[in-house]
Amino acid sequence: MTAPAPTAPAPTVTTLVNPADETVIGTVEHTTWEGVDEAVPRATMAQVGWAALAPAERAAALRRFAAAVDAAVEGLAALETRNSGHPLTQSRWEASHVRDVLTYYSAAPERMIGQQIPVAGGIDVTFLEPIGVIGIIVPWNFPLTIASWGFAPALAAGNAVIIKPAEWTPLTAIRLAGIALESGLPAGLFQVLPGRGSVVGERLVAHPGVGKIVFTGSTETGQKVMAGCAANVKAVTLELGGKSANVVFADSDLELAAATAPYAVFENAGQDCCARSRILVQESVFDRFLELMEPAVKGVVVGAPTDEATEMGPLVSKAHFDKVASYLDDDARIAFRGTAPSGPGFWFAPTVLLPTSADDRAVTDEIFGPVVTVQSFRDEAHAIELANASRYGLSGSIWTRDLGRALRVTRGIASGNLSVNSHSSVRYSTPFGGFKQSGIGRELGPDAAAAFTETKNVFISTAASSTEGTP
Repeated sequence: MTAPAPTAPAPTVTTLVNPADETVIGTVEHTTWEGVDEAVPRATMAQVGWAALAPAERAAALRRFAAAVDAAVEGLAALETRNSGHPLTQSRWEASHVRDVLTYYSAAPERMIGQQIPVAGGIDVTFLEPIGVIGIIVPWNFPLTIASWGFAPALAAGNAVIIKPAEWTPLTAIRLAGIALESGLPAGLFQVLPGRGSVVGERLVAHPGVGKIVFTGSTETGQKVMAGCAANVKAVTLELGGKSANVVFADSDLELAAATAPYAVFENAGQDCCARSRILVQESVFDRFLELMEPAVKGVVVGAPTDEATEMGPLVSKAHFDKVASYLDDDARIAFRGTAPSGPGFWFAPTVLLPTSADDRAVTDEIFGPVVTVQSFRDEAHAIELANASRYGLSGSIWTRDLGRALRVTRGIASGNLSVNSHSSVRYSTPFGGFKQSGIGRELGPDAAAAFTETKNVFISTAASSTEGTP
């Protein structure tokens, strides 16, 4: 059933601000409710032709798209740095990652393989049919990379995509739409609709012509998206919040664990759902770990995003800065902080807290900024208990030299992505997603394209006809 269009005000615009110096870099007009309704039929028409292409042709088109992204890496990186405040070296990696994800999924069209199932009286086969039009709602923290996790496998499976970028950070998604056309993708197949979530996002969720929603963002908004999809019996993939644990045992390489811990949470200024923002350290080495960690935190280079030496840039906006800063009230027990530039820009120094309670909101809330808590644990069982004391279950790390312990703890922690003696979370060739309120479904990896299909079962009878042998 089509939802009624709201009585919305006239189209508005977003004024975009460079987070590093607070200068205005442009405006972007919002897509209206009616604009979404016009985009969906365009996507539907383009999808029919795209799905009808031979698999090898779709694969070749995706490789051309990847090559076009590769040629545009520097421009995309500069745009992302200006719009999002990411250090240029990070933005370069992100743009290159889009190319790599497209290249990886360009192999999928020729490998969308069904099954032949043994049955009596005939042959039973399955086909993986594209869903149709996919709505992809992208967050502001990683606008380029997370968009590609949705659109690359969706296109590979024969779908059209409509991307709604975050209101604060739409510029690289808009540019990608241009690159898609320049590479030869059909008009309407890859559309970007900037605007408000309450308009564009809600209409994509409600529109009967959109067959699936991929949403990355807060758990609270994800719950609303899921409810909207349920009302329309619409497929959904959700990648939501995180409050991941970095568990350090006494038998680990303590120096390495302490040296790398800051980068597991302060990369992208802590604006990362995989950030290991709870460090759990075995009590026998707790004080030593803090001694080793302090110079590592103070050594994080926070500065101009365009400087090649910068490791951490500013927060994305003034509103988000204020939210993060609210966790450093008079009750916050600060162990030590790093440094950050003064003057214009939404700069926030890397901060380490020593909470006095497991119920401290700095321990339980996803701060989404460069703030990390450090707590102690007694033994293996206590470490698992603390790591699991969260409504989230997205990522995490375990540091130990004991292989048996590593396996026990990784199996004991309720999280979708764990690494041992490292902080790796995302590879395009492996599945990514969360437990509990961190989301539903998996992105990336060899099975991602199949998540954008419906399984069609076909039975072909081989029984002899009752009229066999008659003239």
